[in-house]
Amino acid sequence: VETSNFTEKTNFRGSGRNMRLVERFTRVGEDTLLYDYTIDDPESFERPWSVSVPMKRAELPLFEYAWHEGNYGMPGSLSGARAIERAAGIDSR
Repeated sequence: VETSNFTEKTNFRGSGRNMRLVERFTRVGEDTLLYDYTIDDPESFERPWSVSVPMKRAELPLFEYAWHEGNYGMPGSLSGARAIERAAGIDSR
């Protein structure tokens, strides 16, 4: 996944408007997905930099969290999900 055309409202670790983000998702095992991303922004950083994060399969539901800034209903939704889990005897910690 390649993302560009960021705006002045986007600031990732000091990046600028011309940042380019490249993400890769690779299955490296039956229960493991490798998430790699590279930030390329010559105006902000000396050279491109990358991160790799192995992600293990989870049995419990996952909640996407990146776009919930200012979503004041999220704490209620998550506390409701935790209550359902507790009632079912599931430890979500």
